[in-house]
Amino acid sequence: MVEVDLHLHTTLSDGTLKPSQVVDLCAERGLKIIAISDHDSTEGLAEAFETAKRYPELTIVPAIELSTDIPGSEVHVLGYFVDYNDASFQQVLKGFREGRTDRGRLMVQKLNDLGLNISWERVEELSDGGAVGRPHVAQALVEAGYIEYPREAFDRYIGREGPAYVGRPRLTPVEAVNLLTDNGALPVMAHPTYHKSEPGITHTDALRSTLLELKEAGLVGMEVHYGDYTEEEVARLLKLANELELVPCGGSDYHASGNPGEPEPGSVGPPMASIEALESIRRQRAASS
Repeated sequence: MVEVDLHLHTTLSDGTLKPSQVVDLCAERGLKIIAISDHDSTEGLAEAFETAKRYPELTIVPAIELSTDIPGSEVHVLGYFVDYNDASFQQVLKGFREGRTDRGRLMVQKLNDLGLNISWERVEELSDGGAVGRPHVAQALVEAGYIEYPREAFDRYIGREGPAYVGRPRLTPVEAVNLLTDNGALPVMAHPTYHKSEPGITHTDALRSTLLELKEAGLVGMEVHYGDYTEEEVARLLKLANELELVPCGGSDYHASGNPGEPEPGSVGPPMASIEALESIRRQRAASS
């Protein structure tokens, strides 16, 4: 039975359920420890913690997910046990969210130029006051009948190679790890199979190189038990995590997006031992600071 899910999103970034709804759902599924890990935002945590008071057996880990750039691709870094009252940290996140808004406007304009008539006002409404993201643009395209499922928007229009894609200022992976460690959070690489390798270099070798660089900066873990990973992928990633002495983390990466086959809370997650390992590292770092 899965009791831990360390990767969940709400309406405060690109999920479609409010923080209270995500907490209720996780409690109903029998989860014991969850992490609300919205993109560039911790604004949903207060509501999540308030809702969790109804469930004494459920613990919430305050978290965040940061997107970073590498040549030709990107790396996402999760931060666990984030200090969301850190004013300087919040100022940086505000800048990230403003960059998302500017990019969203430009994407809508590009889509309009392609004959896909959605409005920026509707995209803002779909974000429900949270950080505007590409999934909100995708939802607007679904509503307008241009596509059937949100993921089609990424495949056809707003993915990195799509005709309506717009970049935005981002940190490098090392800068993201440094930002999180300065905050006191524990950095973990998200969905490592998304990491791209150059021709002639195996995915595992490229990933190992990146992980070693990030570990030197303060990375403590990597997602292993994630989404719809196959048993073979989990075994390969677990072997790599053990080799590099990184905590094997993971979760559903739940957005309630409406895409067919989306992993849901309670379907996948790391063992309780991973939480215990994170807590141990947290105590060690606190004692040495």
